[in-house]
Amino acid sequence: MTQLTIKTPRSFKPLLNRSRYKGAHGGRGSGKSHFFAELLVERCILDRTHAVCVREIQKSLSQSVKKLIEEKIVSMNVENLFTVRESYIKADNGSLIIFQGMQNHTADTIKSLQGYDIAWVEEAQSLSQRSLDLLRPTIRDEGSELWFSWNPSQPTDPIDMLLRGETLPNDSIVIEANYLDNPWLPDVLLEEMKFDKKRDHDKYLHVWLGQYNNKSEARVYKNWTVEEFERPAGTIYRFGADWGFANDPTALIRCSIDENRLYIDYEAIMIGCEIVNTPDLFRGIPESDKWFITADSSRPETISHMMKNGFPKINGSVKGPGSVADGVEFLKSFDIVVHPRCTETIRELTTYSYKLDPLTNRILPILEDKNNHVMDALRYACEGIRNVRKKKERKPSAYSSGSWM
Repeated sequence: MTQLTIKTPRSFKPLLNRSRYKGAHGGRGSGKSHFFAELLVERCILDRTHAVCVREIQKSLSQSVKKLIEEKIVSMNVENLFTVRESYIKADNGSLIIFQGMQNHTADTIKSLQGYDIAWVEEAQSLSQRSLDLLRPTIRDEGSELWFSWNPSQPTDPIDMLLRGETLPNDSIVIEANYLDNPWLPDVLLEEMKFDKKRDHDKYLHVWLGQYNNKSEARVYKNWTVEEFERPAGTIYRFGADWGFANDPTALIRCSIDENRLYIDYEAIMIGCEIVNTPDLFRGIPESDKWFITADSSRPETISHMMKNGFPKINGSVKGPGSVADGVEFLKSFDIVVHPRCTETIRELTTYSYKLDPLTNRILPILEDKNNHVMDALRYACEGIRNVRKKKERKPSAYSSGSWM
């Protein structure tokens, strides 16, 4: 008997026990696929096992886990026990591994999998409800198992409803695993993770920590990073303010521009802030009473109150048709750098989105009017320099007018 010693990360150890349903969900670099591939090779050696490796769509074997299983057979030094063919892998003891796409199956063709001991569904977040309903009763022999590995997309996906819902099927073991659980994470993946964590926090949460996809494609701003910094002496600061109402926050933000980088280093946020308390809120940001503040012009009485209470340089924004969209596009032209202490700014940059068509789920060119109070303040802060640049762009060139002669 071949002796196998397989090192298993602690988070995967519960899955070594026999169970009807086994699930591993989480982000990239966790080793989910590697674990199940090694477990399958081991099972085929120890017991005569028939297994099918499944994806929702598999147009070719290059889209399957076949290559990964072949690599595990080699790395585990058990090549002498297996025969690898173009469409299947067979062991000397009669174990068999095949690879199929569920979309190709019907209620009749799925019967060909009856009698199989294991079905491993890779990329299970893509598995349709139809395919799940076909597969579950087909793999039904005593002791048979259904394995699922996936990077979560939406809580409404069939696999998440089944194995992450309020009530799990009987005899289920489901674990979460991310790159933090992988003691053998390659350096190249570690660097990829660090880049995403710094550049795109929402992507980091979804791709690397396995959180549900937060409409990342619909997000307004993707041009930002979080890092600690100190602005040098002589920096010109720009302030913007948005006024809150009963359930909305009053927000003040401080930023500065250096070539194509927009730095955000302070924020002051308060929900339900009374007008009499607003001056104290704003004083929480250094030198806020010394610099010009551009504020939402829809509340002139608040602006007047602030001018009389220590903020004489505050003024109202200049609004007009298309000003919101223009302001957003202007901010998208920068590389935005946010100090970690600006937590509400980070949250809004992550969640501020375009609307989705409720019928097609396509992204619409309409901004959601939520998660945008700090974002509005940021637009106001940069309004002056945006208007100056627009005027320069509209100014006719002497050369183009023909007046140079």
